[in-house]
Amino acid sequence: MASPEETAIVLDVMCGGLRTILRMVGYDTAYALERGIEADDEIRALAESEGRVLCTRDASLAESTENAVLLRTTDTDEQLAELAAAGFELELTEPRRNSVCNGPVAELSSDDSTPEYAPDPADRRCWRCRDCGQVYWRGSHWDDVAARLKSL
Repeated sequence: MASPEETAIVLDVMCGGLRTILRMVGYDTAYALERGIEADDEIRALAESEGRVLCTRDASLAESTENAVLLRTTDTDEQLAELAAAGFELELTEPRRNSVCNGPVAELSSDDSTPEYAPDPADRRCWRCRDCGQVYWRGSHWDDVAARLKSL
């Protein structure tokens, strides 16, 4: 079983739709295009140098990469089902990573301030990204992703 605490992932250019959900469930998820990488040899090198599991739809790239998962479908929910079948833990617990920049998040205390777009942490639990400062809370998007994962 692959867990978010023990497994880092790199997604090739064909699997970018997975990045937000994998980050929400806690995986340290690098996306090749966010790193300016498109070539197979560079993606393979990234996976190997950072000890990441490569998720790809490219059969030859998967075969030539030591720690890779070949995904056969283009649909994000079906790809999540494939990852679950391959032993990846896909459960929303506590926010651990920023779904946009992949940075780690830390829970705010009830007396921390938040931007206007975010709830008051005295009223609702909130988390701040340690890398970019974005504030997160469990809202409707969290509920939508939870429902998608439950349907797997």
